[in-house]
Amino acid sequence: MPSSFTPQAWSQFKPWANRNIWLYGCDLATELRQAREEGRDLSSVTKEFSRLMKQERAAGYMENLLSGKRGQRWFADACALIDRVQTLPTLKRYPHIEPDDLAKIRHQRGPAAPLPTWRGSRKQHAAQVRGGFLGRVAGCMLGKPFECASRESIQLWAEATGNWPLKIYQRAPTSSELRRIQAKRLVKPIRTKMTEFFIDRSDGFPSDDDINYTVLGMLVMKQSGRDFQPTDMAALWIGQLPLLNTCTAERVAYRNFVAGCLPPQSASLRNPYREWIGAQIRADFFGYAAPGDPAQAAEWAWRDASISHVKNGIYGEMWVAAMLAAAFVLPDWPQIIRAGLAQVPSRSRLHAGVERILAEYAAGATFEDIIDGIHHEWNELDQHDWCHTISNAQVVAASLLCGGDDFSRTITLAVGAGFDTDCNGATCGSLWGVRFGEAAIPRKWLQPLHNRIRTNLLDYPLQTIDELAEVVAATAGRVAR
Repeated sequence: MPSSFTPQAWSQFKPWANRNIWLYGCDLATELRQAREEGRDLSSVTKEFSRLMKQERAAGYMENLLSGKRGQRWFADACALIDRVQTLPTLKRYPHIEPDDLAKIRHQRGPAAPLPTWRGSRKQHAAQVRGGFLGRVAGCMLGKPFECASRESIQLWAEATGNWPLKIYQRAPTSSELRRIQAKRLVKPIRTKMTEFFIDRSDGFPSDDDINYTVLGMLVMKQSGRDFQPTDMAALWIGQLPLLNTCTAERVAYRNFVAGCLPPQSASLRNPYREWIGAQIRADFFGYAAPGDPAQAAEWAWRDASISHVKNGIYGEMWVAAMLAAAFVLPDWPQIIRAGLAQVPSRSRLHAGVERILAEYAAGATFEDIIDGIHHEWNELDQHDWCHTISNAQVVAASLLCGGDDFSRTITLAVGAGFDTDCNGATCGSLWGVRFGEAAIPRKWLQPLHNRIRTNLLDYPLQTIDELAEVVAATAGRVAR
C-alpha cells in the first residue's frame, strides 16, 4: 500500500469517517472468522491474533487504541497480520473447492440441465425487466426499516404497529407504540432514525445501495458494452458513486482502487468482508440482459463481483444473475434456483447451503422450520453471520420456494425472516418480477412510492420510478441478443 495509508494521513477526518474508511481493513475478529471459514491454516498466526485482539479490547474504542506511537504500532502489526493471512495455505482436510478465477470456477461446476431458448418479443422482455426492477424497489422498501434488526425485533415492532404478519410497508410508530416497543429492551432493535423508509414519512423511494448497483450494472453496459472488464466497473464506481455511500467489502475495494490497487487484488487486500452479501445485491442487470442464458449472466456477474469479493462472495452474485436469466424461461422456483447453482462450483459452501434449503423444502418442511434452521446455523447477532452471502442466499431460496406465485407473500417472508432484510426483499422481489412480469405486481406495493426514486449516483439523483424502470429495460433489451 502507499506510504500515505496510515492513521496520521487520515487524522483530518472525524472519528466516524476514520472508522468507515481505513479501519475497515483492521477488523481482526471478522478476518479471523473469515479465514477459518475459508479453511486457512492459521496455526502460525493464532497467537498474533490473540495478542492484537486483546489490545483492541483493552483500549475500548479504536480511536483510543490508535492515539500515539503505541497505537500506530498496533495498526502496522494488524495490517501486517491481515496481509499475512492471504499467504497462508488451505488445510488439507478442507472439503470445499472454491476458486476465484472464472475459468477455474467453470471447471468446478456440476452439470447444468438444458434450458428452453428465450423466444419472447422485445415488448415481453421489457415487461419482465420492468417487473424485476419494480419488484426490487418494492422488496427493498419493505425491508429497509428492519435492516440490522433481529428477527424478534422485526416481529415485535410489526405487531405493535398492526403489521404482523407483514402485509404492507412499515409505518412509523405512534409515541405510545414506541414506548411499548422500547420497554421490551430488544436485542438489535429497529433503528428509529431511518425515518425516510417509514412509508408515512416518505415522498418516494429514498436512495439505497440495492438500487445504486442495479443502475451501475446498466451504466457499465452503456459505457463499455457487453465486453466490459472489472476495471471498467471500478472506474465507474469512482466516477458515479461517493465513497461513503458504499459499505463493507465495497468500501474496502473503493479505498483500494484510489490507493492504486486494482482488481482482482482490490477484492482481497485487507478486506475481511470479502464473502459478505455486497456482490449478491449487484447481480440484477446482468440477469435482466441475458434472458434464458444463465452462463452469460453469471460471467458478467463475475466481472463485477471480482473487484470486491472472493469465493462465495463472487458465487452469490453469479447465482442471482443466473437465476434471473433462468426466470425468463423456467416454470418454477426449484428449477430456477438449480439453474443458478449450476453456474457456481459444486463443492462450494454456497452450493451446499442452498442445496440444503431445496432438500428441506422438498421434504415438506415449513417456511418457519427452514428459517429456524438458518438461524440455528448462523447467529444473526454476529455481524459476520448477519451479512454473509450464504446465510442470506438461504433466506432468498426459502422465500422464493415458500412464497410461490404470490408476490406479497414472497417479499414479506424474505423480510420477516431477518438477516439482511432490504437486500433479501429486493432480490426476491426482482426474481419474482422477472418471472411473472410487471403487470402481476400488486399496485399496493407501487402506489405508496409516489412514482419517485432517488439514487446516490451522480447521473441519477432523482427520477420517476417509471422512467428509471424504462431506461433499465430499454438498455437490457439493447444488450440482450
